[in-house]
Amino acid sequence: MFVDVLSVQPLDGHKLHLEFEDGVSGTVNVKDLVDFTGVFEYLRDEEQFSMVTINAELGVVCWPNGADLDSDVLYSIITGQPIPDFEELNRAL
Repeated sequence: MFVDVLSVQPLDGHKLHLEFEDGVSGTVNVKDLVDFTGVFEYLRDEEQFSMVTINAELGVVCWPNGADLDSDVLYSIITGQPIPDFEELNRAL
């Protein structure tokens, strides 16, 4: 996949509205993805959660404390496409 996130908008209830470089957009509920423990505990607070940005170099959503979410996982959730099997892709090369 390797589709970068171009824009992110935090929404109430720990949701993110995302737009990807290929024009796909949609909303993801982060509560369905993380347990808000470890590095993600910081995001339990909605004010901290709303500080989400994009790491332009990596094309992923991230927060000031270093937490980030893989764009391939987010893209898969929004599109319903499976996450690529990178081991299989590497074997084919």
